[in-house]
Amino acid sequence: MRTADWILIFQQSITDYHKTDDVDTRVQNPYAKDTLEFLMYEKNWVDTVQWHLEDIIRDPQIDPVKALEIKRRIDRSNQHRTDMVEYIDSWFLQQYSEVSPAADASFNTESPAWAIDRLSILELKIYHMHQEATREDASEAHRAACTNKLNVLLTQREDLSTAIDQLLGDIAAGRKYMKVYKQMKMYNDESLNPVLYQQKK
Repeated sequence: MRTADWILIFQQSITDYHKTDDVDTRVQNPYAKDTLEFLMYEKNWVDTVQWHLEDIIRDPQIDPVKALEIKRRIDRSNQHRTDMVEYIDSWFLQQYSEVSPAADASFNTESPAWAIDRLSILELKIYHMHQEATREDASEAHRAACTNKLNVLLTQREDLSTAIDQLLGDIAAGRKYMKVYKQMKMYNDESLNPVLYQQKK
């Protein structure tokens, strides 16, 4: 599988979410567990729900209590998103575990899964920019501006897809090797966030 296949999975996830367009809809992942397809669908679903939570929390009329609830939900979602990236990288580490890197092999500034994370979010941008570019109740100027932005996003998708495919090809050939760092998020950890651990004293 390559990025073209994963983009189709992201599109499927986004389409499935918008059947209800409800952040409380439970994911119904159509792929078998322990497969890369399952991880890709799950990853994009998390991104899609969080995208809409970010929309909701920006409502200027939102109740402050509700806003705090959503902010905490976004924090949990960010942790889940990070976990999904690490699961995907673990899959790639296993996939390429028997590859012997060349003596002059190098590594990227980001792992394959973090690049795929950007691709997943880019697909959400494309979906929603297309909505704006074709929105009938918007002005012609708005639709034209959004069409221009959509074209840039589509070019970005092509470039990012090519870069990810090249990276994975280089890893498979031993020209590059993977290094994966746990993100070690601190704000959700009661032992690392001073606001939380001081409350326990």
